[in-house]
Amino acid sequence: MQVTKDTIIGDLLDIDVNVAPFFFAIGMHCLGCPAARSESIEQACAVHGTDADELVSKINEYLAKK
Repeated sequence: MQVTKDTIIGDLLDIDVNVAPFFFAIGMHCLGCPAARSESIEQACAVHGTDADELVSKINEYLAKK
């Protein structure tokens, strides 16, 4: 799977729950709530003041190593 800024967080977690720590690291600790699960990575990064491209890159690196 290739993750983009438009990837929905809930969809990504359904594919690999082990990406959760990447979101915890940006201060997003509410991954179980419906609002968080329906946000795109870009939306979550905007709310949490972090760079979406950097997070996407880290997640894709992790997924490529699996």
